[in-house]
Amino acid sequence: MAIALSSLGASVATAADALYEIKKTEPKVAVGTTGTASLTITAKAPWHVNAEAPITVALTAPAGVSVQKVKLTRADLAQSTQESARFDIPVSATEAGKKTINAEARFVLCQAEACKPVKETLALAVEATPAVAAKDVKKPKKK
Repeated sequence: MAIALSSLGASVATAADALYEIKKTEPKVAVGTTGTASLTITAKAPWHVNAEAPITVALTAPAGVSVQKVKLTRADLAQSTQESARFDIPVSATEAGKKTINAEARFVLCQAEACKPVKETLALAVEATPAVAAKDVKKPKKK
C-alpha cells in the first residue's frame, strides 16, 4: 500500500484496492503545549465502516513528543458515521524539531455481501517549534 505525503500538513493514504481513504492532519506544536493530530478513515461506496467491529489506532511516539494514549479504540472516536471514523490525537512536545509518530490503524469495512478487516501502517509528522519566551509578552506600564 502506498502512502502519499504532502508538505501542506495534511496527507492522504489510499488503499491499493480503493476501498477507503485515510486523511491525516499533522500538527505544528510549540514545546510545552499540546496540539491535535487527526486520522480520518473514509469508506468508499459501496463499502462502509463497520459500526460494531473493533476499530483501533496504536501510536508510537519518538523521544521529544508524547501522546495522551498509545492505543485508541472506538470509545476514543471524535466522530463516527457509516461513511467515516475520525480520531483526534492530542500531541505534546518537550523538544523542538521534526518528529514522526508511527501509527497502525485496524478497522473493518463492510458491504452487502462481505466484510474485510484492514490494517494500515502510516506516519504522522509533527513539527515541534521552540517554546515562546515569557519576555515576549508585553506587560502594561504602571503609572
